[in-house]
Amino acid sequence: MPAHIGIVGCSAEGAALCYRTICIEGSELLGAYGHPEVSMHTHSLAEYVPYIARNDWPAVGELMLSSARKLAAAGAEFLISPDNTIHQAMAHVAPHSPLPWLHIADVVCDEAAARGFRRLALTGTRSLVDSNVYPDKLAGRGVECVRPDAGERDAIDRIIFDELVNGVFTAEAVASFQRIIERLKGEGCDAVVLGCTEIPLIMNDANSPLPTLDSTRLLARAALHRAMAG
Repeated sequence: MPAHIGIVGCSAEGAALCYRTICIEGSELLGAYGHPEVSMHTHSLAEYVPYIARNDWPAVGELMLSSARKLAAAGAEFLISPDNTIHQAMAHVAPHSPLPWLHIADVVCDEAAARGFRRLALTGTRSLVDSNVYPDKLAGRGVECVRPDAGERDAIDRIIFDELVNGVFTAEAVASFQRIIERLKGEGCDAVVLGCTEIPLIMNDANSPLPTLDSTRLLARAALHRAMAG
């Protein structure tokens, strides 16, 4: 039997996209309508945001561990979180977690290396882009990471928190991302990490100036394959 996947949610839109991807693409591995057992627990985003704003990663980690314990009690056998930003708390989470985790940045960076990308543009919340979550993982694979400039980070952060997490998707937001990614392409980037799990709701290979690394769907697919391994 496939292993039971536990999803530690943070923002609803990203968690929903990850869940839907597991369920829809599961049928490719398990036949029509098939997918592994999935449980999800999500604290209110309103609980996470103040801790994220003041970089209180131990407090973020406690929320994640609270979800992890509930998912373990529900029978989950391993965990994922379709939220890049809160992975900054993973150092506080992993030593105390009742279950093992798939790390979203490991999944994305493995895909980048497998596809031969050497210089990645990074998009995501200001907190995530300012952090070393992706640069550290990429450096270990010999891949460079290029961050947007300060103004671009502010623009992306506003779109994420004012629009995407609230299910608001506009042509103006797409155009903003396209301008930023185009500039980063000019700096020699050969792909872009969609490092907020809501960004794939508006950006993809069809409308991006660079090939995309969709963190949400890549994590979901990695979870599927991990589940199939038992």
